[in-house]
Amino acid sequence: MKRKIIRIDEDLCDGCGQCILACAEGALKLIRGKARLVSDIYCDGLGACIGECPTGALTIIEREADAFDEKAVEEYLEQSCKPERAEPLACGCPGTIAITMNAGGEDDPDETPGRAVGSALSHFPVKLQLISPRAPFLQNADLLLMADCCALCLPDLHRRLLRNKAVAMGCPKLDELSAHVERLTDIIRHGGIRSLCVVHMEVPCCSGFIRAAKAALKAAGSDIPLNHVMIGRQGEILQEGPVDARTPAAGQILTVLS
Repeated sequence: MKRKIIRIDEDLCDGCGQCILACAEGALKLIRGKARLVSDIYCDGLGACIGECPTGALTIIEREADAFDEKAVEEYLEQSCKPERAEPLACGCPGTIAITMNAGGEDDPDETPGRAVGSALSHFPVKLQLISPRAPFLQNADLLLMADCCALCLPDLHRRLLRNKAVAMGCPKLDELSAHVERLTDIIRHGGIRSLCVVHMEVPCCSGFIRAAKAALKAAGSDIPLNHVMIGRQGEILQEGPVDARTPAAGQILTVLS
């Protein structure tokens, strides 16, 4: 049958998730950073989600589609909200919505004992695969591509690295590196960042993020500055500076330092 149903323009969708929160039927999900229609039978075609889209990616069109099934929606929402399910809830995860924050905290060059140092984090989310390539906090930002372990190994991470920076985190060893390259390429191409710095551990596997950054820059056809910071397991910065063809991998740097 031909009826009204939602259409999503993937080029305009920035993955903000507002439409997902507005869809009472759970017909939309965030999949790889884009809003997607789960099934035709879950969309009533009324367009309650349209007014929540900041980019105009959603429209109502008429096309051949299965009829809206209210009973199927009820069953779907009931199953989706069961705590034992491994899949995300139909309403989407609020943690994927881009939020820009006013980073607090002041520099304390004297490291006054007992003085609380505020967070320098300026946005959320921070996981690379959850960040929309068009998130507002990426515009004109210096982006840190950071291996997860660095956050625990560098005690004064916020003061030394995070201030006035955007950050995207992941694991170059355990994550799917090709997916990181793809997402990073989109961020470089569409996000408006002005520089990229890879923050990685001294262990050899962590140099995978340097390779990922180089591949993403090449794929995006970008010549923005690429730097790196290497963190030691004892919490010290072992090396920092530009990345070029002569920059050794982490294991080679250890050989030089030893």
